[in-house]
Amino acid sequence: MSDFPPVIKSPNDHRQYQYLTLDNQLRVLLVEDKQATQAAASMAVGVGHFDDPIERPGMAHFLEHMLFLGTEKFPDAGEYHAFINQHGGNNNAWTGTEHTNFFYSINANVFEESLDRFSQFFIAPKFDLDLVDRERQAIESEYSLKLKDDVRRIYQVQKESINPAHPFSKFSVGNLKTLAGTQQQMRDELVDFYQTHYSANLMTLCLVAPLPLTELKALATRFFGSINNNKITKHYPDVPFIGKAQNQRQINVKPLKEQRRVSISFCLDGIDKYYQRKPLTFISHLLGNEGPGSLLAYLKEQNWANNLSAGGGVNGYNFKDYAVMIQLTESGYQHLDDVISCVFEYIALIKQHGLEQWRYQERASLLQTSFQFQEQIKVLDLVSHLSINMHHYHAADVVYGDYRMDELDITEAKELLDAFNVDNMRIQLVCKEVETDQAADWYHTQYKTSAINKERIEKWRSATQPRQELVLPPKNPFIVDSPTTRPSDNVSQVPVIVSKGDGYRIWHKKDDEFNVPKGHMFLSMDSAKASPTPRHAALTRLYVEMVLDYLSEATYQAEVAGLNYHIYPHQGGITLHLTGYSGNQETLLALIINKARERNFTPERFKLIKKQILRSWHNAVQAKPISQLFTSLTVTLQKRSYEPARMAEELEDITLEDLHNHVSDFYEKIYLEGLVYGDWLAEEAQSLGARLQALLSLVTKPSGESSRELVDLRGHSTLLREKSIPHQDSAIIVYYQSPETTPDRMALFSLLNHTMSSSFFNELRTKQQLGYMVGSGYLPLNRHPGIIFYIQSPSAGPRKLLEAIDEFIADFSYAVMQITNEQWQMTKQGLINQVMEHDANLKTRGQRYWVSLGNRDYEFNQREKVVAEITKLTRADLIKLIMEHMRSRTCNRLVLFNQGEAHLTEESLHNDNMIENLKQFKARANKFEF
Repeated sequence: MSDFPPVIKSPNDHRQYQYLTLDNQLRVLLVEDKQATQAAASMAVGVGHFDDPIERPGMAHFLEHMLFLGTEKFPDAGEYHAFINQHGGNNNAWTGTEHTNFFYSINANVFEESLDRFSQFFIAPKFDLDLVDRERQAIESEYSLKLKDDVRRIYQVQKESINPAHPFSKFSVGNLKTLAGTQQQMRDELVDFYQTHYSANLMTLCLVAPLPLTELKALATRFFGSINNNKITKHYPDVPFIGKAQNQRQINVKPLKEQRRVSISFCLDGIDKYYQRKPLTFISHLLGNEGPGSLLAYLKEQNWANNLSAGGGVNGYNFKDYAVMIQLTESGYQHLDDVISCVFEYIALIKQHGLEQWRYQERASLLQTSFQFQEQIKVLDLVSHLSINMHHYHAADVVYGDYRMDELDITEAKELLDAFNVDNMRIQLVCKEVETDQAADWYHTQYKTSAINKERIEKWRSATQPRQELVLPPKNPFIVDSPTTRPSDNVSQVPVIVSKGDGYRIWHKKDDEFNVPKGHMFLSMDSAKASPTPRHAALTRLYVEMVLDYLSEATYQAEVAGLNYHIYPHQGGITLHLTGYSGNQETLLALIINKARERNFTPERFKLIKKQILRSWHNAVQAKPISQLFTSLTVTLQKRSYEPARMAEELEDITLEDLHNHVSDFYEKIYLEGLVYGDWLAEEAQSLGARLQALLSLVTKPSGESSRELVDLRGHSTLLREKSIPHQDSAIIVYYQSPETTPDRMALFSLLNHTMSSSFFNELRTKQQLGYMVGSGYLPLNRHPGIIFYIQSPSAGPRKLLEAIDEFIADFSYAVMQITNEQWQMTKQGLINQVMEHDANLKTRGQRYWVSLGNRDYEFNQREKVVAEITKLTRADLIKLIMEHMRSRTCNRLVLFNQGEAHLTEESLHNDNMIENLKQFKARANKFEF
């Protein structure tokens, strides 16, 4: 066993770290976190779909699935998932190109038992012969789920358009076709793949727990020290990602969703070696700038583009496909070659004048400040992230590596920029209007690849003199050089009202725990004119998008400096959430308010933003069925929520004058609720409240809060609503609602879901293989507790899915009776730990306070009240809820579903209680008012 140099950590990080290698060459990072209420573990294995046998695409992914389904020591296929769930945890895994990551969190008091189960994945998996077919079907369902997902469809085209000898070209997911064969044959191949590729020397383990490092070291050695070290050396083929035959090509791709975008990409070598200096981060900082004079600002002025990002693209062991991605307007699509010329001109500008130390230092200092005041994240996210970092960074840098920007090596940066040239470029054009001549394997994406002609190449080669409108960004005035936190006396335990008057109320709490010079400000404006009809809702959404577009250029430098804002519509109005370093938050707020009041919306931007929203709403019909049903659930039940297609109908004929009139009406009467939390002093929050009140008095009259109305399902029995969705899969959501909003009902519904969620998943997904997207959830709407069951299925229609859900619910009463008292107490404690989970950072705490205000939990103790009720609940209480409200023939519930194209011959789901006219139904239904 060997140790490494100390791990570099933030001054704001209370955790202790130790990096070591076990005798079997397993690299381990131990994290002692005395503040954590949960423990977590993650194993990152240096094996991915690049390792799939040529004849078995998807093998690494299939193996990832099979490892969850029992080991020699713990043979029950559902035991691991049930154990994690019962003890208040979460677990997941993913398979990437070169790595597979397994991770989970759990109550700290059972960490040892969980490690015993988890470690067996890598020591003695069972590979149960009888489960091979079942899990192959799960892989097929996962593949089927994304058949109409444009991201996956376009990704497949990228795979087919690169060097076919490179492992990136392999199909990664797998399906029944690629994993065909007898169960025995597949099991033999699985075992062979596992033994060939899984080895301790290719693994990195991270453990986080409120335990001393010495104890964590003992646990790591005890449970993971016996993983076999097969001394495997990775040898991916030394072939270029883009060969000569694939270079200087334009790839046209026809998406399902309405979109127009171009990606100009340049193939570079692997980038891990640059992490200490991050030259590409610096280049992207300049190329992706959105301020005045930037590439994007110019393209917007020409009405050629809506958005731009620089630096994305796939990367791996010997490649980085650096991409400049531009969202085009119709005019930009017509002027594609001019758009690309502008890109090369801005690259030339960076080469000529951008490689300056002060510019690099601006970006580096922002990262350094982020590191200095690093905020904690959930232990589940932490272990997963660090176990992957261990494959990319030196031992001392597993935490610091993400933030490290040591120096600008001008020679290195120039070499990289020199690779951004026409001889090393490819263009991917995604648009419904493009010409295509072939279909991609697996996802059937229509595309065409062709050589870029010499005239275009020479045009771009000569684009070396930047037009005068293109300029590099000036020094950023929003960067705070040395931000510091400020202590305050008499800090309140929870937010308190510091400013109040007719039509407004401001809450404040000074943070006294997280020690970061940051603040979160939430301002919600309620207006009766926000969304009483679909037309009003469409106008409010249009107003928000117009304001965001109008603000983007003026506020970009603030966002770069770590001052962020988000404006979004809700049932009753609009919310502004502003966050970042507190020193300049008021400056940004003043800028946003002044710009929003100007409302100088031009006809050109109006037409463009309106088209963007319409495209987004029309594209909603291409989302996967289960996503559309989730949208429809709130639309069906909340009075002021509407289907995207319905709002699109209204938006079609809306004019700029209509928008201006709506904005005037919106502000006629306003109710403002605000929360200021973080490194804000009470007197600052008070003076902010006074300024906001003075501002409101100039533009509006005070109003009360807007009501939020929710359909009351009592007396409806089983309500059915069918959605017509063009997809091969069927999907269903079954929702049960509590009429009461009391803590005891919140406790009862959340505990029922917590008790049954693991069994529901195991029974309907793992055993019955009804689909990949299967689950249950606790879902409060407008404060009313609720529970949902959902499935998206390639194999069964909605009638069969509802029968399966009903059968599970009917049988679950018996399952509850079988739970031992010890298991029952552990289940309740697991939920209590989830409900009372310690806020990881300022953001999480601020959001919790804001949600509390939205729920009118003005004492901020609702979760404590719910926990008190959970402790009182008995198994009989759950059985009573099931028998009286979920099993009776007349139980009140809402069932949303679609009949997939693969199930059109099956008997449809129908009763006398179908919602045929949603508008009429919502108008007539009784409602809860909140």
